[in-house]
Amino acid sequence: MKVAVLGAGAIGAYVGAALHRAGADVHLIARGPHLAAMRQYGVRVRSPRGDFTARAHATDDPADIGPVDYVFLGLKANSYAACGPLIKPLLHDTTAVVAAQNGIPWWYFHRHGGPYDGHRLESVDPDGAVSAVLAPERAVGCVVYAATELEAPGVVRHLEGTRFSIGEPDRSVSDRCLRFGEAMRAGGLKCPVEPDLRDDIWVKLLGNISFNPISALARATMRQMCLHGGTRRVIETMMRETLSVAEALGCTVGVSVERRMAGAERVGDHRTSTLQDLERGKPLELDVLLAAVVELADITGVEVPTLRTVHAISDLLALRSAA
Repeated sequence: MKVAVLGAGAIGAYVGAALHRAGADVHLIARGPHLAAMRQYGVRVRSPRGDFTARAHATDDPADIGPVDYVFLGLKANSYAACGPLIKPLLHDTTAVVAAQNGIPWWYFHRHGGPYDGHRLESVDPDGAVSAVLAPERAVGCVVYAATELEAPGVVRHLEGTRFSIGEPDRSVSDRCLRFGEAMRAGGLKCPVEPDLRDDIWVKLLGNISFNPISALARATMRQMCLHGGTRRVIETMMRETLSVAEALGCTVGVSVERRMAGAERVGDHRTSTLQDLERGKPLELDVLLAAVVELADITGVEVPTLRTVHAISDLLALRSAA
């Protein structure tokens, strides 16, 4: 199995290292000091489950790699539309793209069935720019339940979780999913193939849609948001509105707002990825987390006043931080 990791940051390098440990032919695509460190020392994983080093091939030029069986996409979703020159050399007729993203993916209604089948969401696929680069039929969805960070160039700190749920947009249990899941498990990760990954997408989104924008607006950690009475009520309301949209689309979210809040509080003084991006001057990945759900509320007729309010304010924050 030949795998390219496009966007070999904290999550991408962690997955690439695990697949390399399982015997896959892994190629990591990165740049800068992180690339230089991986070339010289390999990917050094520091984890409570045991440290290890994986000396996979690392490059900044996908043409050095050529076509692969799987592309594991570790880029932020707001980079997808521009990744065409990077991903094109990696593709052959049957290359699968395993997209590890938060929020609503560009392929959400691909082979969805029902009245919304094939509908394109402008917030995540503006003018079809993402679909033009990443054909939906190549997509294998991936919901990440692992927390990692780049401790230093080439050094991945694994904090918690090893689950990467995957699934086909058409809800089939395909051979390409089974093969990828087997390789991930051989590398020490959990990788269930879900019959309907959309349910998992909403479970993960329940926290991302609320904590991520509020953390950036308030410059607050998970614990701080949970303990502040007013902010906690806003987040709970956002979660309930999100559940209403998911239910209108026929999804079953098997977790309550109360359980989700309790889990978030246990995380402690963790800074969300959106807050970290804001502090580092990086673009904020809010379209797939928040704007997409507001758009879904529009097409399903669900009332989401709190989501709309937070979206309006956080969208201005994103525009100002990008200026």
